[in-house]
Amino acid sequence: QGDRLVGQVTSGGFSPTLKSGIALALLDRTHVRYGENVDIEIRGKRKKAQLTRIPFIEGGRGR
Repeated sequence: QGDRLVGQVTSGGFSPTLKSGIALALLDRTHVRYGENVDIEIRGKRKKAQLTRIPFIEGGRGR
């Protein structure tokens, strides 16, 4: 998608269960799909992320 802005991270943190960073974001779904890799900006630095449905782990509560 180049440098197109498609949303905004609303919250994030470290998951001890996944041993990785996780975040929630509001995204324009006309430009992105689950499973896609995207770049996000964290404290001014660009990082790679993958769009995943919640819950983040199998067997987790939620839908």
